[in-house]
Amino acid sequence: MQICKMKKSDATELEALDRECFSVPWSEASFVEEAENDLATYYVCKDEDKIVAYGGYWKVYDEGQITNIAVLPQYRKRKIASRLLERIIADCNEYNRIILEVRESNIPAICLYEKYGFKKVGIRKNFYHSPTENGITMIRGEI
Repeated sequence: MQICKMKKSDATELEALDRECFSVPWSEASFVEEAENDLATYYVCKDEDKIVAYGGYWKVYDEGQITNIAVLPQYRKRKIASRLLERIIADCNEYNRIILEVRESNIPAICLYEKYGFKKVGIRKNFYHSPTENGITMIRGEI
C-alpha cells in the first residue's frame, strides 16, 4: 500500500469512501476545495489504484488540526490509520500542538490517538449529529 498526497482527481473516489465511513460524509466538492486549500494537507492510501483510506489536517496558526482519518471497513485493523496518523504527526512537528475531535463512542480511534500521545482535554456537547453525540477534544503537545 502506498501513501501519497491527495489530488483533486481523487475527489469522486473519496466521496464514495466517506459515505462508507461516516454518517455525515463530505461531498465531492468539499474534497476538491480541500485539495485547493493552501492551509490543508491530505494524504490518501492506495491499494494498487484503489483509495482505501485518507487523512488530513489544517494548519491553523501554530497548530495542526486533524480533520478526518477514514479507512474503508474491509481495510481496517491493518495499521493504515496508524500510518496516516504518523505522516500527519511528522508534518506537524513544527507546530506547538495537534488538536482533533472524535466521537465519544469511537473507542478504536480514541485508543489510536492515545497511543500516539494525544490527551483528552474536553468534551463538546452534541458536537456530532446523525446520530447526535458528544465530541471529545484531544491534544498532542502544549495544552
